[in-house]
Amino acid sequence: MIELEGVPELIDPVMVAAFEGWNDAGDAASTAVAHLDREWKGEVFAALDAEDYYDFQVNRPTVFMEAGVRKITWPTTRLSVVRVGGDKPRDLVLVRGIEPSMRWRSFCNELLGFAHELGVELVVVLGALLGDTPHTRPVPISGTTSDPDLARRMDLEETKYEGPTGIVGVLQEACTHAGVPAVSLWAAVPHYVSQPPNPKATLALLNRLEDLIDVRIPLGELPEDARAWQVGVDQLAAEDSEVAEYVQSLEEARDTAELPEASGEAIAREFERYLRRHDGGGPPASGGHATADGSDSTSYLRDNPSGRTRPPKPPKPGTDDDEESSED
Repeated sequence: MIELEGVPELIDPVMVAAFEGWNDAGDAASTAVAHLDREWKGEVFAALDAEDYYDFQVNRPTVFMEAGVRKITWPTTRLSVVRVGGDKPRDLVLVRGIEPSMRWRSFCNELLGFAHELGVELVVVLGALLGDTPHTRPVPISGTTSDPDLARRMDLEETKYEGPTGIVGVLQEACTHAGVPAVSLWAAVPHYVSQPPNPKATLALLNRLEDLIDVRIPLGELPEDARAWQVGVDQLAAEDSEVAEYVQSLEEARDTAELPEASGEAIAREFERYLRRHDGGGPPASGGHATADGSDSTSYLRDNPSGRTRPPKPPKPGTDDDEESSED
């Protein structure tokens, strides 16, 4: 039985979770939850027992000094709670950790135990995958759920993905079987520049989360960091004519595919976010990261002993290979 001492009764709580590792390309998802925790000064109220879920040869503990005393920090998953003020205050239960090495079903059941005891009304799991998307365009964010009714109510995709999955997909399905509404939000990170951090993808995830749960998230320096990140990648790509050509081909494919979708609905969504903000408002796993097809991938803009790898040609718009499906 989970006992939560010192945690007050929560208001319309939503659980927001992210895990480092295969589900976290560019550290975009885990950084998003860390940002929420930092901006709203989250208070940790629970931590899962690291012995139960982690292989310490894969995720090693770290040693640090505090007041002249050596201490050890163990890899684990921690839960904190933050209160979002405003006209409609609500609480967020933030789950931030590392994809477990073992006993995934027990891991999910333990998190669901906390969700049940806290009266969580919705679970949102953040993830990031590597995709054929240019860094010069808005970051694609897909929202998926296994619940057809929730998909209709919240304008989400009903997931059809089949293939390898990570803890994000397992936790979402565990929520579904337990009768807890659950959504996963995925950011597509350019596979040719996957090394962290990726503040542009983090910012896109937070913007989509803001729309989903109807709260105003303080962004701090993230917008400026995202602009600086894009300028830096622009400069790196310009140094290699093959990469620059590849980025241009991705841009053309993306623009052609999205032309019919540049609709009033997308424009209205951005305008609503603008109004909200101006209305008196105040390490990766060794196996790589998830991709749109569930396989692993690595960065092209990272030097290696054999030289820089030439990126593949992108699929032509309209072909079967051009269809992306989010990993859940």
